[in-house]
Amino acid sequence: MVRLTTELIAKSRSHVKRKQGPSSQEYLRILTHLHFSNKNIEDIGDISVCRNLSVLYLYDNQITHICNLDFASSLTHLFLQNNNITHIENLSHLQKLSKLYLGGNKIAVVEGLEKLTELRELHVQNQRLAPGEKLLFDPRTLLSLADSLCVLNVSRTNIDDIRDLRELRKLQHFSAADNKLQQVADLEDVFTHWPELLEMDLRGNPVCKRQKYRELLITVCRSLVVLDGKEINEVTRQFLINWKTFKETNRRPTATM
Repeated sequence: MVRLTTELIAKSRSHVKRKQGPSSQEYLRILTHLHFSNKNIEDIGDISVCRNLSVLYLYDNQITHICNLDFASSLTHLFLQNNNITHIENLSHLQKLSKLYLGGNKIAVVEGLEKLTELRELHVQNQRLAPGEKLLFDPRTLLSLADSLCVLNVSRTNIDDIRDLRELRKLQHFSAADNKLQQVADLEDVFTHWPELLEMDLRGNPVCKRQKYRELLITVCRSLVVLDGKEINEVTRQFLINWKTFKETNRRPTATM
């Protein structure tokens, strides 16, 4: 088993101390960025001496459990995509964490993030789920991220409903491509709760084939700049909004004397 330890860090070519540099222990204490992607790592050992760590790259490994990171109170970026992780756990001490990358794992439930009130980006796309499974969200995690999360990527996770995500009122970038979303009305309901949404990608969902799908979402998401990779022309948006208002006005019953 390949384990991430201080000994492994010390032996790594990219982290070898310079001849006239600090001692190994001092070097580990001042280290801020740690690059150990694609190293066949299966486990995270005791690296608590690296107490100033702010960015940790561990993507493209064989890690099954998130552990031994309680010491990393300065960590802001954690890259764990393309491992074998099944549960989001042991992250409650990382209260400065801003960006969390967990795509390409085996996670079925987004949970355990209740203490991460500074989290701005969450990437959980491409989960390798069992047949019939879809990505779910713990309501406690959604509530805790409501005032911080700006970027969410849930593409290719078999989701068929995003109404639980209404709580994420600060979202600016939302990616849910290649899923099973079908109802425009359900989407409209959610997007009215996301007033700051700038960019959204729903390509590859059945809902994209619905009549007037794009036009409807443009009128609902007034702040949206890019939809499914295509920029939204402001003149077009205003025309659609005016047309919608006109139709709604003419649909109202005329008052009788």
